[in-house]
Amino acid sequence: MKAIAYTSNTGTTKAYAELLGKKISLPVYSLDEAKQKIKHNDEIIYLGWIMASGVKGYKEALKNYKICAVCAVGMGATGTQIKEVREKNNIADFIPVFTLQGGFDIKKLHGFYKIMMMIMVKTAGKELSKKTDRTLEEDRMLEMMLHGGDYVSEENLKAVLEWYVRGE
Repeated sequence: MKAIAYTSNTGTTKAYAELLGKKISLPVYSLDEAKQKIKHNDEIIYLGWIMASGVKGYKEALKNYKICAVCAVGMGATGTQIKEVREKNNIADFIPVFTLQGGFDIKKLHGFYKIMMMIMVKTAGKELSKKTDRTLEEDRMLEMMLHGGDYVSEENLKAVLEWYVRGE
């Protein structure tokens, strides 16, 4: 493995990439920086943020590098949405997929993404707030939508670190 490459929108994916890089002693580059620093077809771990189950930057990274694992960062709980992310991005079965709960800060979004998320907060947030039997995950999601939040943690990287140590 040569490096970690990532695409980040509000900073949580970058934070995970940097945390992972420190833990496994690999250099970390944004996907744009990677073009200058990582050779074509080198092995990487790719981290991208989730938008409607799509992993931003994944297709571009796949064209240039051998992706050994994908870490998709979104608002959902760590370990959820793996099937949807794999299917939506056509990630081969032999490539491990990890989902990591990142965070949400509408003030850091711009343009189209900000408008989309404002609509999502109004519609999904309204529905969630009405629900009387919310799960812990739903409570976290509602809190994040209404007030923002950052759930980046080393604990959320546990499965990725275990995979890396096993050398799969």
